[in-house]
Amino acid sequence: MIRLGAAPARALAGDRTRQDGEQPCPRVPEQPRGGSASGAAPGPGRGSGRGSGPGAPGPRSPRRLARAAAGLAAARLGEAPLTLVLLLGLWTVGAATGSLNRGPSDALLEQVGVGVPTLGEGRWWTPLTSLFWCSGTGAYLFTSLLLLLVAPAAERRLGPLRTLGVLVAGQLAGTLAGTGAVAAGAASGEQWTASVAGQTAVGPGVGLYALAGVIGYRLTVLWRHRLHLLVVLVPLVMTLYVGHLQSVQRFAGALIGLAAGALLTRGRPYLRSHRSSYTETRVLVALCLVAAALGPLIASLYDNAAGPLNTFSEIYLSHRLGPEEVADFCALSAHDCARAHAVERIFDTPARLMATLFPALLLVLAEGLRRGLRLAWRITVATELLWTAMLVRLFTETGTGSGGVLQYFVEALLLPLLTLGLLLATRKRFPLLLPRAVLVRLTVRLGGALAVASAAYTGLGVLAAAQFEPGATFGGLVAGLPAQFLPPAYNDLLPDYPIAVGPFARALETYCGPAFWAVALVALLLVFRRPVVHADAEDAERARALLTEHGGGTLSFLTTWDGNHYWFDEDGRAAVAYRVLNTVALTTGDPFGDPEARARAVAGFARYCDARGWTPCFYSVTPETRAAAGQLGWRSLQVAEDTVVALPGLAFTGRKWQDIRTALNKAGKQGITAEWWSYPEAPLALKEQIRAISEEWVSEKGLPEMGFTLGGLEELDDPAVRLLIAVDGDRVVHGLTSWMPVYENGEPVGWTLDFMRRRSDGFRGVTEFLIASAALGFKQEGARFLSLSGAPLARSEQEPPAGLQKTLDWLGRALEPVYGFRSLLAFKAKFQPEYRPMYMAYPDPAALPSITRAIGKAYLPHLTPAQGVRLMRKLSA
Repeated sequence: MIRLGAAPARALAGDRTRQDGEQPCPRVPEQPRGGSASGAAPGPGRGSGRGSGPGAPGPRSPRRLARAAAGLAAARLGEAPLTLVLLLGLWTVGAATGSLNRGPSDALLEQVGVGVPTLGEGRWWTPLTSLFWCSGTGAYLFTSLLLLLVAPAAERRLGPLRTLGVLVAGQLAGTLAGTGAVAAGAASGEQWTASVAGQTAVGPGVGLYALAGVIGYRLTVLWRHRLHLLVVLVPLVMTLYVGHLQSVQRFAGALIGLAAGALLTRGRPYLRSHRSSYTETRVLVALCLVAAALGPLIASLYDNAAGPLNTFSEIYLSHRLGPEEVADFCALSAHDCARAHAVERIFDTPARLMATLFPALLLVLAEGLRRGLRLAWRITVATELLWTAMLVRLFTETGTGSGGVLQYFVEALLLPLLTLGLLLATRKRFPLLLPRAVLVRLTVRLGGALAVASAAYTGLGVLAAAQFEPGATFGGLVAGLPAQFLPPAYNDLLPDYPIAVGPFARALETYCGPAFWAVALVALLLVFRRPVVHADAEDAERARALLTEHGGGTLSFLTTWDGNHYWFDEDGRAAVAYRVLNTVALTTGDPFGDPEARARAVAGFARYCDARGWTPCFYSVTPETRAAAGQLGWRSLQVAEDTVVALPGLAFTGRKWQDIRTALNKAGKQGITAEWWSYPEAPLALKEQIRAISEEWVSEKGLPEMGFTLGGLEELDDPAVRLLIAVDGDRVVHGLTSWMPVYENGEPVGWTLDFMRRRSDGFRGVTEFLIASAALGFKQEGARFLSLSGAPLARSEQEPPAGLQKTLDWLGRALEPVYGFRSLLAFKAKFQPEYRPMYMAYPDPAALPSITRAIGKAYLPHLTPAQGVRLMRKLSA
């Protein structure tokens, strides 16, 4: 119950005639049976080596990984001597003075703590001595964690001496400013500051927040904004909800650190302020809503929380009634007494989750706001308006005679009014509308859940009318419905309704409301997290025409596949194919179109994603796109290596081509020939064999056929794709490859390997035979090159790896037994290709987990739990 003053995205068709002697190429490890060259490839076929050699390192155990992580952390701490000294000194002083458990004794606190009383008594040294103690075990642990997070980074960027200077200066200035603000507020008669003016505080957190504010200016723009936001938000929430002197001092220290950092970095253009993007603005608004949700939860951990926004904290978080409050209600009437006991009883059942309903709702809405969804904005505005109206009603019912009551209500109105103002001021940042079909489905689900829960409570309640007091009628139970769907604190604002006294009635009261809200919150979260992007057939035709006219990279034909959506620049000269997965806009290779417009398309697509709350990720791109992304401050990782064979001077002579000549000779002796086909026009008998070979490969893998940059049977069904099959005299297909055109000025100038399969009991050298035959055929036609496509998570290791690249290399070794990435690259080396790195470019390192999940879902969108378990077993084996 609410209590006043409670502590508060058409290409030219290829040659479709048979050309004996010409053949294409595969992309799998040693003697592969199948796979896909334009991305991750499946594992080796029968008779191929599966491992990477006896000396190759295998996957590390979790224990070894933990030891490695601990070693890295220890090494970083070894580079931060000041941090170690401060940490050791803090705990040593605390232990020596017996302060680790409950903080300094009262006598010691009077000598070392800083506050209005100690400064008023002339203890000028207390702003400095407060640095060496904390107020208890929890404070020691929190401060140690904060010290380990902030101080080592500061030592690397500022040096130990400057770090110490900023820490001490921030502690002195922050404690003095915070204490002064409290003293001024108390002198003006402000009740909250007057209530904390007698407190004394200790702890180095004030200086640490100031230090964090300073070093934020030494970070990249993205992390600078985020760190500064946290530096302000955390102590501000503590100040507004907990309201202790220490929180005020920390907030003052944070502001002083930000101001000092701005002064220290003047004249450095690379540190100048940047206007927040749409995404950053949304994150800011969402974080403010998160603060409103978590603030009451944090304050509930303190027995003496007295922050100005904690006055009506039960609007957000319901608390259990105390014995005195129950007695007060019981003194009113027997029915009020029964309602009070019913509310108290809720906290002994699963229905106690209803007490945290509004924080949970605000957290879900914050995710929708982060995504820029208008639906989330509207629901949030409606919620804040509801709270404002309710507070106004309570105030009018209470009366305005008491100045204290008036101040309580003004403080309580601050949060919903400020949130409303923020939402209205940033309303243009939330323009995204959900499709009508999604809204209809959401409405049906929510309405259905509400109807079922209401029908269960009223219908079954009538059958158990004797278990309510007074006896339940249908009308009375309908009147009690709001109490089932609102938190316990709102109970006394509702009209009278039957109180459950029997076990069945109590079960209805316990589960109907939580069941509805569980469905509602999950449904909202799923809608917010799974945006629907509409594919347009006209855009697909436009993109194919642009690709055919101007061309792109070796993987650009993948942009014509189903599942892609398209972004075009303002002039329609360049385009980007992408798909949205878990709020990540994952591109299919490089921008394509007019070569002069491709680099600019990177920034344009980034802005497009930013306006929609997506994280852009350019995947499997060339160094040119990587450079364009680098100009935006993006990071990049090598995720694959393209293997390109130049055709004009190609001749299979010399010792290094021995395996290729052997495969061609064996094929001739066994009557194996290569035939060009277009899959849509291939005879039914050939199509059936191709399907059978593909299904056999998939079933043996035990995993679904991969997608995204890996083509399947559906991608063969394109007249622009050329299909080369190896058949014997009995018309038995031994293997096949498909080739995608690489356009320039409307004509194919190269070909990229995609789909490849081989029969398990067929000619073993069929992959080398097909690739060599394709190369000779394309050379005869005048093509400049062919690409064997990329080998993901495998590199020729021309450059030593560093940082996260080492992790990707380790992942490639770990996945070798399943997908054979390194064997694939070794197989392609038989064709003496030119190695061209392919990169993944991304704007935000913090988004790497989401990007990783998006890539995994793009490649294996239909992975079942059983297949996932099977994959993990293969990896562990």
